Amino acid sequence: MNTAPSPLLSVRDLQVHFPIAGSGWRRSTEVVRAVDGVSFDIARGTTLAVVGESGSGKTTTALSVMRLAPITSGQVRLGDTQLDEIEGEALRDARKRVQIIFQDPFSSLNPRQRVGEAVRAPLDLMKVGTPEQRRARVDELFAQVGLRPEQQHLFPHQFSGGQRQRINIARALATHPELVVCDEPVSALDVAIRAQILNLLVRLQKEMGLTYLFISHDMAVVEHICDEIAVMYLGQIVERAPRKAFFSNPLHPYSAALLSAVPTVKGGRERAARRLRLVGDPPSPIAPPPGCRFAGRCPAAEPECSRELPPLREVTPGHWVRCRRIEVVNGRALPPLQQEAA
Repeated sequence: MNTAPSPLLSVRDLQVHFPIAGSGWRRSTEVVRAVDGVSFDIARGTTLAVVGESGSGKTTTALSVMRLAPITSGQVRLGDTQLDEIEGEALRDARKRVQIIFQDPFSSLNPRQRVGEAVRAPLDLMKVGTPEQRRARVDELFAQVGLRPEQQHLFPHQFSGGQRQRINIARALATHPELVVCDEPVSALDVAIRAQILNLLVRLQKEMGLTYLFISHDMAVVEHICDEIAVMYLGQIVERAPRKAFFSNPLHPYSAALLSAVPTVKGGRERAARRLRLVGDPPSPIAPPPGCRFAGRCPAAEPECSRELPPLREVTPGHWVRCRRIEVVNGRALPPLQQEAA
């Protein structure tokens, strides 16, 4: 009997809560529930995109996976390594296997450091190879990301935004990582350059067998690069599905709202007229409501939605959604907005 291969990254019931000083004369400590019970897997060599508006917890999820944000509870496993349990030298050794590409290509490079030294820095810090092997590795990386070897001696201000992000990608790949966290890697770039960087990431994944955890708020970018998508809202995943299933049939009303806002050239006016516009702001992550956290903004909400938090359930194979109003008819899941239209 064939069994599915074990995932490279497995996250179970991840919680990241930040205590803050309360206001008022009592000054009691309050807790920001930035990530509140998130679970997902990423198969080796694939891309999981985590999307959501600002404050949804997607970046905090990625940073906690890398152990750059404190984990309150839950499990994070990279292959056979339990990342949430290791410390010290074991954690430093595990960092070779997981690296990050930051959002801003301008601030993530030291303006006083030559870019060749920046790419080599992880190899020096983690004592990977001999000095000669490190030099050869930097030469190889510059070629892989489309930069010339003589450019290693230049400073960051001598490069364009797209070139700087290529340098950041080269630095992230220096230690031969298995998992690369991409934290909105093209959001700070011109539209004309975004496609070049996305295509570079896709090519490198194929050539090197990389696994990506891709953080974004841009659904058009996500559709281009991901194999699976997870939608976060107020610290929780509200929908998770393979790319084709998600974009052809988004089930959660929040997912439908995100997709309806994607600009298109063809049928732009008609699409704008049908856009699902949300009203109000998300609830406070300090005191989330007891029921569905999206209920206060949801056009399909019922009174029961505000009383009890729905579970994340698998309604069709591989398609999970946190909404009590999803119906399955003849093997097809129907979102609540389609039910009302019918």
